[in-house]
Formats: sequence, C-alpha cells, structure tokens
Amino acid sequence: MKIVSWNINGLRSALKKNLLEFIKSDKYDIILFQEIRGEIVPLDFIMLGYNIFSFPAKRKGYSGVMTLSVIKPINVIKGIGISEFDNEGRVITVELQDFFIINSYFPRAGDNLSRLEFKLKFNNSIENFSEKLRKIKPVIVCGDFNVAHQNIDAAYDDPSIPGLTPQEKAWFSHFLSLGYIDTFRYFHPNERKYSWWSFMMNARERNMGLRLDYCLVSKELEGRIRNADILDNVLGSDHAPIILELV
Repeated sequence: MKIVSWNINGLRSALKKNLLEFIKSDKYDIILFQEIRGEIVPLDFIMLGYNIFSFPAKRKGYSGVMTLSVIKPINVIKGIGISEFDNEGRVITVELQDFFIINSYFPRAGDNLSRLEFKLKFNNSIENFSEKLRKIKPVIVCGDFNVAHQNIDAAYDDPSIPGLTPQEKAWFSHFLSLGYIDTFRYFHPNERKYSWWSFMMNARERNMGLRLDYCLVSKELEGRIRNADILDNVLGSDHAPIILELV
C-alpha cells in the first residue's frame, strides 16, 4: 500500500498547479490532503477511482482535510469529538481492515505564539483520540504536525518561532514514546530533508526549511513499513508531499 500526505495550501490553487498530474504520476492507494480551504470535491478525483471524504472548516477559505481512498473504508470519522477543533476541520479518519488512518492538520502555534496553548490542547486531544482507536486496531497518523521535532529537522533554531518551541517538541517526543514510529527517521536517521519552506526570501531555493510533515505508525505495524520519504522536488505548495509504503 502506498500512502501520500500533502498540505496543498488550498485545493483550488493546487488544481491549477498540476495536482492532478501528480496524483496520476503514481499508484497511490491513499491520498491525504491538508489545508484544502473549501468544500469542493473535484469530479476528476472520482473519475480516477477514489472514494472521497472531506471535512472542511466552518470558516470559509480556512483549514480543512480530505482523504482519497481506492479502498472503500469500513468507517469514516469526521473530527475528534471536540467542537473547537472540529469546527476548524482538522482531522478525518478512515478505518480500513487492518488499521485506522488519521489525516491530521495540526494548528500552527501562531504569530507571537498566540495559539500555542490551543495547539498543545489539540495535541493532547488527538493523542487521546489516537490511543482510543489503537485499542481497537493499529493506527497511522499522517499530516502537517506544524512542528520540527529535532534540530536535524530544521535549517534554523529559534524557540520563539511557531513549530520550534520546546513545548511542541516535547509533546512530539512524548507521543513517540507511547509507541509510535516516525517513519521518515526510521529510514533516514541522519538525513536533513525538509517538507516546508517559507515563500519569503527564496527559502526553498536556499533550502532554509523545516520538516513539519510526518507519517507516524503505531509500533504494531513496524514489520509492515517498507519506505518513507519526502518528495521535496514536487512543487505546487509551500509544503512537499510525503510518502509511506506498507506491505
């Protein structure tokens, strides 16, 4: 099974930047989009054979997640049952035969860290949600976590910048300690590779980025992971797609 996750920074915009060509470029079984920023469900996705599940934010032009699956899920869960997060369209989960796949768009801590407490509350809430599902079957959590976990995951280090605070990094370490695997680091323990670059000052060309996007799997699936990588040569968003392959 091949899974791809991508913060596309607006579905309408991405469709104008060869998104369909990217989808057609490989045989992806599951596609996870974050920050779709709307309610449209392109007919082209249906024509490609995908079952489509969208969870937009109530606020227009903001946030939202969408999951495309060749396999028809057993169940689809929209949100995590907490309205302050669900109103922002941050999580959609599909249940397959062997595991759950959580498509997640974590909040940004905000300018001047104005939403850091909101972000940390979300972190704890999605942790509880994931652990509850994990009692039923293994869990995969993919998406834009809006945190660069370690120094190797960032081209710069400033704890006042969203995604680089000690609190955010500490929660990520804690979550992994519960028995989750950072699949990119599993295969690339010492590689500096980023998944997000600011649009300012040619950051992408200078590779001044952060690794904000992850596919984590609960340890029960360790024997099934075969590859994980960042497709940092794919353009169309300020984020790069990430892939996870399972057997």
